[in-house]
Amino acid sequence: MPQAHELSAQELLQAYRARTLSPVEATRAVLEHIARWEPGLHATYALDPDAALAAARASEARWMKGEPLSCGGRTLDGVPATIKENIATRGVPVPLGTAATELTPATADAPPAARMREAGAVILGKTTMPDYGMLSSGLSSFHALTRNPWDLSKNPGGSSAGAGAAAAAGYGPLHIGTDIGGSVRLPAAWCGIATLKPSLGRIPIDPPFMGRCAGPMTRSIADAALMMGVLSQPDARDHMSLPYQEFDWLDLERDLKGLRIGLLLEAGCGLPVDPEITAAVQEAARLFEQAGAVVAPMKPWMTPELLDGVDRFWRTRSAVDLAALPEERRARILPFIRAWAESGGGQTGESVFRSYYATQQVRAATVAACAPYDYVISPVAPVVAYNAEWAAPTNDVATTMHHIGFTLPYNMSEQPAASVNCGYTRAGLPIGLQIAGARFDDLGVLRVARAWERMRPAQRPWPAPPAQA
Repeated sequence: MPQAHELSAQELLQAYRARTLSPVEATRAVLEHIARWEPGLHATYALDPDAALAAARASEARWMKGEPLSCGGRTLDGVPATIKENIATRGVPVPLGTAATELTPATADAPPAARMREAGAVILGKTTMPDYGMLSSGLSSFHALTRNPWDLSKNPGGSSAGAGAAAAAGYGPLHIGTDIGGSVRLPAAWCGIATLKPSLGRIPIDPPFMGRCAGPMTRSIADAALMMGVLSQPDARDHMSLPYQEFDWLDLERDLKGLRIGLLLEAGCGLPVDPEITAAVQEAARLFEQAGAVVAPMKPWMTPELLDGVDRFWRTRSAVDLAALPEERRARILPFIRAWAESGGGQTGESVFRSYYATQQVRAATVAACAPYDYVISPVAPVVAYNAEWAAPTNDVATTMHHIGFTLPYNMSEQPAASVNCGYTRAGLPIGLQIAGARFDDLGVLRVARAWERMRPAQRPWPAPPAQA
């Protein structure tokens, strides 16, 4: 029988209804499990066991009365959860992963945190991220180095570093990350979990920005879908949010027969794809064909010039933000990030416009390339988890974005894209499969991802905490 900290959100809710397990018991079990992992993993920020247990006791009382909280008719009452630290939670400072931030407690929950609290989730605390979320890494000037539970010498990815590590390590079933170029999908791929980067605006977020999304990070697509029913509820603070649509997010059945699936094995830019990753994705394509889908190879549409253009756009944006800080605070920023950002300063208006125009070219090219297909499958990244101490897979400021050629396009095009584990390297590291769909087809992407979960080979056991000395 699985232990309480291993149960999915849906299993926990079923146990609460049946009164075979209480939210307090589940929360205690998760907190004890975190205590075994955290000294080596460093996935959390502002972990608050006392507040979590108080919330669990209140949830237990509601379940005893048969009156669990719900948000939009969906309940997460009593389910342990974490939230990435750049999503504000009232009373907790938001350092944005950097020692340069002044630690002022947030006055209100940001939309994703508000929805989770309204649905009754037990918020254990926050999860870590690198400086300003601009690295695919667990390296930060504010947090201790976050590591990958599959191999503590490896990186969990980022910028939702702590959320990816926490989900794989079993810090409860529900976690929220954010993604502007791959920041939920990369850690999902490198930590072997499931996630959805939704269509831009599907999950209200504050502050919104071009390409920026919040997304669920879980061990299964079913739990990600459960979270979508809560997180997608409307919030007027997001001026880029979509009109609210009512979906049956838990209706995940999908016949794959006749589906047109594009197979993208090369990004067209950045690092070459590891042969083990190519083989795993090709095997996934074979299984999709076996299930009746029509799989066709795709040519890459990204180019080095487009990737560099978006990189320059982000560097300039970050350079402007850093220039507004006093030098004493700028000096606290991770040197890698400071060097990357400041290289984007001092550009002419014409140069900045060219960089912005590259984001629009990526958008147009992505939509056009995907149009002949119902869904597109590809690697999430060209490499698997890399050295824990590195800032990026190349550890080079000049090529810091050379691993996001598969993920970045869908942020610019605003299309939904999931990451689901599709195998392991010979060294035992997870390999992620990306499944992307047309804009607004978030539920369709989840359905195809769930179908993949059911037909993929058996998964390895989740990593266990190191033996205590």
